[in-house]
Amino acid sequence: MAQLVAIDNKNDLDLKIDTSKAELHGANLHLVPAVVSEFTNMAVQYPLVITKHADTGQFVFAAMLGFEAGENLYWQNGQWQGLYLPLQIRRQPFFVNRAEDNNSPTGTGDYVVSFDSQSPAIAKEGGQALFDESGAETEFFQQAKSCLAQLLEGESANENLLEHLISLELLQVMKMEITFVNQQSTVLNGLYTVDTEKLAALSTEQISILHKAGLLQAIYSLVISLGQIHQLIDLKNKQLSC
Repeated sequence: MAQLVAIDNKNDLDLKIDTSKAELHGANLHLVPAVVSEFTNMAVQYPLVITKHADTGQFVFAAMLGFEAGENLYWQNGQWQGLYLPLQIRRQPFFVNRAEDNNSPTGTGDYVVSFDSQSPAIAKEGGQALFDESGAETEFFQQAKSCLAQLLEGESANENLLEHLISLELLQVMKMEITFVNQQSTVLNGLYTVDTEKLAALSTEQISILHKAGLLQAIYSLVISLGQIHQLIDLKNKQLSC
């Protein structure tokens, strides 16, 4: 479990990050959360699905990396093989969370940037520094904060898209049974996608609303991305054949 520590340029002047090990956070994930702003990049490589948060029951968007818990088929030979690294993995080992003290020097407004002290990416020697000798943020840390900001902004964008999909009754349960090369079968459970028949049947007015809200591209990205299921099956079959 992550042990979060708020970052400041006094206590963490010597903190360094081994970026090559940040990807380890995704080695055993079969689903990784996604935000609307990265759908286009994800759709050409990963199947994008909708699932429910285990604790809250709320719908969330995710890239599918494997067919069972703990299976990331894009993790091979100790490295992430995908061309696009999801933001939720790229931002490791950094987190953004509400500040208990709004006057905290480590945060901006109501938020604090923290790091996971248990992360394998924390480096004692070498790695990327967060601050220079004067305590100013390095370009690396600024980029990391930009990634966190994109995720934070993505929460409202995700909620907006989900509200439209639900109100227009465009969500449907994914029904797919897959048989792998070794004749082992699996049925996709707990996943949802866009109902393309209902999408095609939307009125001109409804389509116009989605267009004005800037949501059509994201919706079509969700639909198109499901073609990547075949690549995922191929990766699984190659693994089983080894």
